[in-house]
This record gives sequence, C-alpha cells and structure tokens, in this order.
Amino acid sequence: MYLNCHTYYSLRYGTLKPEELLALAAENNNGVLALTDINNTSACLDFVRLAPNYGIKPVLGVDFRNGVDQQFVILAKNNDGFRRINAYLSSFLHRPGAIIPESPIEMEDCFVIYPFEKGKDRILNKNEYLGVAPKKLRHLKFSKSTFETDKLVLLHTVSFRDKRGFNTHRLLRAIDNNTLLSKLPEHEQGSETDRFLTAEARERIAVDFPELTENTKRLLDSCHIKFDFSKTTPNNQRSYTQNEELDFRLLQKLAYQGIPYRYKKVDETIYSRVSKELNIIKEKGFVSYFLINWKILKYARSKGYFYVGRGSGANSIIAYLLRITDVDPIELDLYFERFINLYRQNPPDFDIDFSWSDRDDITRFMFERFKNTALITVYNTFKFRASVRELGKVFGLPKSEIDILSKGKYDINQLDRLSQLVIKYSRYIQGFPNYLGIHAGGVLISEKPIHHYCATFMPPKGFATTQIDMVVAEDIGLYKFDILSQRGLGKIKDAVEIITKNHRNIKSIDIHDIKRFKEDQRIKHLLKNAKAIGCFYVESPAMRMLLKKLQVDNYLGLVAASSVIRPGVAKSGMMREYILRYRYPERRKEAHPVLLHIMPETFGVMVYQEDVIKVAHHFGGLTLGEADMLRRGMSGKFRSRDEFLKVKQRFFDNCKADGKPDAVTRDIWRQIESFAGYAFAKGHSASYAVESYQSLFLKAYYPIEYMVATLNNGGGFYNRELYIHEAKMHGALIEAPCINHSEYLTRVQGKKIYLGFSLLKDLETRTVEKILADRAQHGTYKNLDDFIDRVSISTEQMAILIKINAFRFTGSNKRELLWSAYLQTSKIPKEEHVNTLFRSEKISYKTPELKSSELENAFDEYELLGFPLCNPFDLLASPKKNALRVSELLSYKGKIVTIEGYLVATKNTATSNGKPMYFGTFLDRSGDFIDTVHFPPVAAKFPFRGKGIYSITGKVTEEFECVNIEVTTMYRQAIIEDPRYSDNHNTTLSHV
Repeated sequence: MYLNCHTYYSLRYGTLKPEELLALAAENNNGVLALTDINNTSACLDFVRLAPNYGIKPVLGVDFRNGVDQQFVILAKNNDGFRRINAYLSSFLHRPGAIIPESPIEMEDCFVIYPFEKGKDRILNKNEYLGVAPKKLRHLKFSKSTFETDKLVLLHTVSFRDKRGFNTHRLLRAIDNNTLLSKLPEHEQGSETDRFLTAEARERIAVDFPELTENTKRLLDSCHIKFDFSKTTPNNQRSYTQNEELDFRLLQKLAYQGIPYRYKKVDETIYSRVSKELNIIKEKGFVSYFLINWKILKYARSKGYFYVGRGSGANSIIAYLLRITDVDPIELDLYFERFINLYRQNPPDFDIDFSWSDRDDITRFMFERFKNTALITVYNTFKFRASVRELGKVFGLPKSEIDILSKGKYDINQLDRLSQLVIKYSRYIQGFPNYLGIHAGGVLISEKPIHHYCATFMPPKGFATTQIDMVVAEDIGLYKFDILSQRGLGKIKDAVEIITKNHRNIKSIDIHDIKRFKEDQRIKHLLKNAKAIGCFYVESPAMRMLLKKLQVDNYLGLVAASSVIRPGVAKSGMMREYILRYRYPERRKEAHPVLLHIMPETFGVMVYQEDVIKVAHHFGGLTLGEADMLRRGMSGKFRSRDEFLKVKQRFFDNCKADGKPDAVTRDIWRQIESFAGYAFAKGHSASYAVESYQSLFLKAYYPIEYMVATLNNGGGFYNRELYIHEAKMHGALIEAPCINHSEYLTRVQGKKIYLGFSLLKDLETRTVEKILADRAQHGTYKNLDDFIDRVSISTEQMAILIKINAFRFTGSNKRELLWSAYLQTSKIPKEEHVNTLFRSEKISYKTPELKSSELENAFDEYELLGFPLCNPFDLLASPKKNALRVSELLSYKGKIVTIEGYLVATKNTATSNGKPMYFGTFLDRSGDFIDTVHFPPVAAKFPFRGKGIYSITGKVTEEFECVNIEVTTMYRQAIIEDPRYSDNHNTTLSHV
C-alpha cells in the first residue's frame, strides 16, 4: 500500500524502471500501487498497460514539488481526475520558473495528500489527507489525539530498490545540482529508507496505527483508472467535419475531383483502385486522418510553401489525388497492402517535409485549426560517454582523467577506485531518461483533450508538448502527424527565386514538371556520371559510388537506388547482387524463380519493404495479417525484433510443408530479417527521387544559382567549402564579402558570387544589420572614412571586415586600412550616428607605409571563413611535382600509386569483427574526387589529422568502373608559414 512511488521518470531523482517498480510490488505482495512521479506523467500509461502482467491494480498521480521540496501528492480517483491532475501540472510546466503553491486548487475526482509536517495545521477538505512517513509515526504516537485519525494515511516514498539504487540516486542529484558528490546537501536528496518494505516490515511499522493502514487501503480502493490499449479504434480526432458520414462524402468528392488533375487518360484500373482504397479507409476509421493532412497541405499551397509527402502513405492513390504526395502508385505499381490492409491498426505514415523556414508556420496553423493538438516528446537519455564526463566531475576527477575514461582508453583493472565507480555507474544509468526533448516532427491531434493521457510542458519553441513519446502514444491509439523540415526544399525554393532574379528573361520555373525532368538528357547525364553534388539524397560519397556502379539514368532506377543504399539491402548482402543483375541481364537467370516472379522489377532482389511483405506472403505462405507484423518490425522502432520472431517459425514451417529446401529458406529469411528497421517503402523512395529530380534539374541548368541556394540553406552532406568549389567548377567567380555588394546571405550577380556576411566568424548580426540598413538608405560607401562616419562599429568588428578584404574596392593596403581604422575607432562601439547641421573637419591621420601579400588574404580567409578562397594546393610548403590525377587512375588498376588529395569528408565504420576502418573523400588538383579505403591496420597507423592536403599511397582498385585507392600510407603535408607572422610580406601566390 504505497501512495508515493517514483520511477526514473522522476528525472535525475528516481532510479527504477516502470517494469522494475511493478516487479518489486509483486515480490512484496502489493496488490495495488500508486505511481506518483515528481512533476511528471511520462510513465503513467505504460504503468497502466503493464500492471496486469504483474497482478497489480494501478493508481495514478503526481508528486508535486518545487525542486525536491514536496508540496503535496495528488491521486486520481478515475480518468477524469487524471485529466485534471495533468491539466493542473501543465499549468506550471507551461510557465518556466513557476512555483507550485502550498495547496492546490480544488479538483474533483482527486485525493490530495499533504506531507504531515506541512499539513498538520491546515483545515482539510473532504478529499484531503495528511500523509505520515514511517519515520514520523513515533512522533505521531505521542500526539495523535490532536488529529482526526480518519484523515491520516501512510505516505512511504519509494524511489529506489536497494543500496546501489540509493547511491545512483545521490549521483543523479549531484549531476542535477552540478556539484561534487561530497558537497551534495542532504536536503537535495531522498532518504536511504525510500525503498520497498517487506510485508512483515510494513505490518510492524503500522502495528500501533491500524486506522492509518485502513485509511490508506480505503483511499487506494477508491481509485480506478482504465485505458484501452487494444488500438481497435484510433484515438486521433475522429471527425474532420464533426460528422463521420459527411467526412467520407468529402473524402470521396476530393478524390474524384483530383483525377483530372493527376491523369490525362483515365481507365478502370484507376477507378477500381480509388474505390478499393476508399472502402478500406472508411472501414478502418482513417477518413479524418486523410482529411486533416489534406487541410494542412491545402494551407501550405495557399502560402506557396514547397513540401514533399512521403512514407508508406505514398503507396496510396487517394493521397496522390488529394495532393498529399506526388507519387503515382499506378505508374510505379506500388503495393497496396504495404500502404493499408484490413489487418493494419494504425494509419499509414505521411511524412510531410517542408522547408526549414516554413515548418513553424505550418505547426502554428495546426495548433490554431485543430483543438486538441500537441507536439510529441522524446526521452533524451544518458549516453555512456556523456555519463562518464558527468560522473567524472561529480567524483572530482581531473579533466585529463575524464578524457581518458570517456575515450575508452583504459584497462578497467588498472583504474583506481573512483575511476572504476565512474565506469560502473555510467553503465548503470546508461539509458535512464535525462530530460524531455521534442520529437523531430511528430504532432498529435486527438479526439479527447491531450491531458486525458498525460501532462504537457512548454519548450522554447512555444508549442505544448506531451510528456509521453510516440511509442507510448501509439500504444494508446494516438498516431502522430509527421511535420518535418529539411534544407533540401529550402534550397529548391530559394534557387528558383535566385534564378528568376539573376536571369531577367526567365519569368518562372515549373519545378513540379517531373515528367519532363524524367526525360531530360542533362539530368540523365548527371545521374549516370554521379555529378550530383548539392542534390538531395544523391550527393553523398556512398550514393555517388552506387550511381556510378549502376549507371542509373532513369527515374525507376533512381527510386531503386534510393532504397538499395539503405543498410537493410547492404546488410542482406544483396546490394552487390542487385548491381550485377542491373548491369548484366544474363545474371538475372540465377535468381530463384519464385522470387523473380514476385519481384521482376528488382530482378528477384528484395529492395523495398513491400518486397519483404510479398516474399513473406507468396513465398513463405504468411497471411497478410502476419505479413503486417513484418511491416511493423521494419518500422525502425525498438520492438522490431520481437515482431520478426512472432512470425519466424510460421515462415519456416510453411516453407518446409511446401517442400522448399532448408538452405534456400534460411537464406531468404536472413535477407528478410536484415531489413528490420532499415528498409524504405517504395513510395517513400519514389518521393525522395522526385525531390532528387527537382534538385538535379536546377543543378543541370543553373548550377551557380543552385550552389548559392545551397550555401544559404546551410549546405548539405558536405561543408560549405565544397559547394563554393563546385560553383567554381561551373565557372563562378568567388568574391569575399564586400561592404558594397554583399548581403547577409550569399548572392549572385551574373557569374560573380559575393559571399554573405553570415559566413564570417564572429561578425555580429547587429553589425551586419547596421551596415545593410545604412547602405539601403544612403547608398554605397566611397571609402573607409565614409564607412566609419556612417556606421557605428567597434574596432574588433571593423578588423574582421578589413581582414576579409571587404574594403578592397578602395585599392588601399589592408594593413594600412587596419591602422587607419584603429586610429579612428575605439574598442567600445560608438553611439549611433546622429546627423548634424555642420560636418566637423576630418583629421588626416598619417599611417606608416605597410605592405601585405596575397597569401595573407588566404590565411585571413582561413581564420574568418574556415577555408581559403584560393586553391589550397597553392599553400603547400613544398609543392610536389606529382602530376597524377583521378582521370588517370583507371590505367593504374592493380598498381601502387601516390596522389595528392585535399580532404573533403571521412566516414568511420567497423569490420565484421568490430575493428574501426574508414572511407575518405578527397579532391585532386583538378577538383575531381579521390575515394579511399582505409582498412584497420592502416587506419590505426596513418590516421586522419584534420583538414589539409594528404599524400596518399595505395593500390588502385576498380569495380563497375568505380575507382578506389586502398591506402597503404598517408601523410598530411605541411603548408607554408603564416605570412602574417613572418618578416617577408612580399610573397604572392604566384611565387609558391
């Protein structure tokens, strides 16, 4: 009979998992248990769902505290009471820093329990009680005559299991207080006795107070909480129009209205698919889910927002007709049962991507348009390395020792006691929730108020956010709407605007003309030759090499490549087989005939989630209901492995009964299992391919403008230096930020790109705003003096602009400009410029004759931009005579070569036995990519040492015309001495 139990969702306080708390209750013969986490209801629904497995009646509530100072505990009599508790708790969580009062507002259907010390002098309402901790019973024994015994209950707190749990609790409290464990105040921690008592101990403690035991039992017996976890009916907003029949008629109307927009020729296949989908959508209760998505995207189109609809919902013709997606399931022969079937309990996934600059407005619209809306939380957990650092500080270890422990470079048996404790408890708290964050894009729109299920908090984003994550939400039948952001759409949107500004003859670009893009020869060339830097999803080294190997030049091939690159196909060992069958048709004959019949488009290789379902159904004899378990298993959630195990034996039994060879069955199941959490639905890949085609079109015809849009949207897979390099490769002239021509973002004028002020390290936004506002009002600057007269700026900010050569239009030497600026400005920003009737006479400052070199520009650029604008090979201290280029490597196949490369990107991975290895991407002197492989012995002996030019020696290998170098040795080459700190200032780039 416990009224105050905590799990580890009492963040940085409790130490018990919900399952562990229930197991302890069962072990100690507790038939009823109240979960009351501190200012948190994250565990409540899971607690109710799991409780029957342990024979426990669950009671829900909240332990309201200011920090660790307990004010009161509130228990819910029923679900209405739980809703009121959640709403009351949320009223504080929505106001950062809000103080919980000494007594709550009056709430029906709830019991309020005050700690004895705080409530003994108050007049209690009917639903209010005094909770007496076991250690206070002795005090009560000598004064109980002064209290109404029917208002007294036992309030024994449970926060941990045992001594180790208490130690963990103290460490969590020290982390929370950012203090040494030795300095953790007692009032900031619980009592070592806050754990479960045996039945005998409970009876012994309360032997003199049987009425307290009876009161506690009666209070718990009065509480009844019930939630339906069967998920037979979604708990999302049930009706869009407040009338479910009207909803269906609207959906039907919108679907048929969309046919002429999507199809020029309509046949029975289309009408049959529409009718079939509508009937199942209605039967499964997903009508409002479709209509809500339609409404959101109708608003987005009205605002001119770009978006991409993807996920399994892209297999739906209804989604295509409602313009939720741009993927035609008839054209692509998308498997209907992957999208939806009568066994599916949850709605299909609609992942809607918006530009990062548009998503917040879409979220705002959803909150304003739909009544019961909230963002979904994620439980940010303690990670091992981060925990090592936190606990290292708690134990007072020096930073050098913490660094060693966090990097794992130690022998546990050689560590001292404190270091061993750091490792021990870091492992123990790994996976504990640390704080609540916000899901990347999940939004709930429920039929009942969100507080029916949990409390909400208000993060800085300004939208109410649940205290339950998406897994718990789905358990209760709440399915999220995914409103995501990606910079790829921002690049496309901005590129279109930049093109129309930079090309006066272009009025508009129809970026949605995908059918034309699919036949465009320039795009085909870019795809086949993997010339896709900056393009959505197809620019990474791995995708670039896959495209080269496949030599894809068509839409369906790109759709397949988008899924082949996923770990599921690679892990199954079928990526190479797919490439072989794609490139060499005669190889397809080696496919299993049944698999080839099921998947002719992918040559008998499982590539998509749909393929797994088809194989499970047609090859393994699983029902569509059992196949749907595999679909859930491929969702990427942590429970996926269990879903596979549920149908594994049935698959093997069916294949054996059908006479299929055991070896074949085992191999095919291995391929199926490798897809867990890693496969794409075909519609999802097709949606990605649409966006890839849009970006490929822009890259093919307007590469300079597209690179500018890429820079202004934070780049992509690579850092911004590579996109500047790519622009140069397409004929762009790169200009450093300029006082008279640059804007906050990078801009293009003809073929000249002026880098934006936003790229400059340490240049303040307010400085840029002043410059741009003054320039807009009074025109360009004539010289440095004119700028200083007009703009209030500190010496440090002025130095940044001069060092980046932003005043090069003056023709003056940078060093002289720095001297002049220093003499005319102070280190403290001047007051804002005020116009006066008379201009004071300018003092002429005499500056010494100073010189600067072109090389100084490169080092200043490196300091302020992070990279030089010149060719980095010009900065080598000892320029090599090595003339080898990537274009020549194929002629050296199988031979050892040495080539120079400028490091662009690295990828770390591990061999099958867990040893680290790497892949490298470099640029040669001509600007072409060098791809390298670094096996474990070489990776250990010749590690990457940061940005720079490396001398790479290794064996040239080739597969499917894709060339790599298997590295044997690698050294980073030295660059010249920084001329800014040397005596010789006359060196120029031409001298190097």
